[in-house]
Amino acid sequence: MLKSKYILFAVFLLSAAFVSAQKAERDYIRKGNRLFNDSVFVNAEVNYRKALEVNPKSTVSMYNLGNTLSQQQKMQEAMEQYVSASNIEKDKMKLAQIYHNMGVLLQAGKDYAKAVDAYKMSLRNNPADDETRYNLALAQKMLKDQQQNQQNQDQNQDQNKDQQKQDQKQDQNKDKQNDQKQDQKKDQQQPPKSEKQKNQMSKENAEQLLNSVMQDEKDVQDKVKKQQQVMQGGRLEKDW
Repeated sequence: MLKSKYILFAVFLLSAAFVSAQKAERDYIRKGNRLFNDSVFVNAEVNYRKALEVNPKSTVSMYNLGNTLSQQQKMQEAMEQYVSASNIEKDKMKLAQIYHNMGVLLQAGKDYAKAVDAYKMSLRNNPADDETRYNLALAQKMLKDQQQNQQNQDQNQDQNKDQQKQDQKQDQNKDKQNDQKQDQKKDQQQPPKSEKQKNQMSKENAEQLLNSVMQDEKDVQDKVKKQQQVMQGGRLEKDW
């Protein structure tokens, strides 16, 4: 009998603690919501985090915290909260809201392919949501435009590469032509080998020519000496 009383008392304490924890969680969430509506996002974040400390599996706190973080431009942290909530939440309507907000963040980050997937997941859980359907159509259009722009950029890059190759080839041809012109100019400045060989004198011819010149010079000197001897030996006569 005494043992049963202890068990009942323990159950009562656990129940009281559970109820107290639920009440604390609700209080933090409500306070966070009031601050969120007043655009006091930093304080709202604090209260949602306190709610998660009380109940780490509170998808409502995760979802609201994600909204608060996105308002502070903390997109990556907000996405982490939405993903965590989507992995736990079982209610379809709440899941639709979570995936819808995930799509909004992805679309804002220009990740249109993933945004389309998120909106589709939202509509699977709530097919009647017209706002999500509109966002889906818009994301699909933006994804198509993005893909078209990427395709155009790729084509332009390919054309630029082809043009660069063509310009490089033309430059190489010009350099080759310039080299050929310079070679032709050098050939024109230098006499042909055959003419050069004609102009060159053999060693034997040079020696013969030198001997001939020396012999002529000797003859001239002999004549000059004879004339001097005659003039010195004879009588000089003047022509009057």
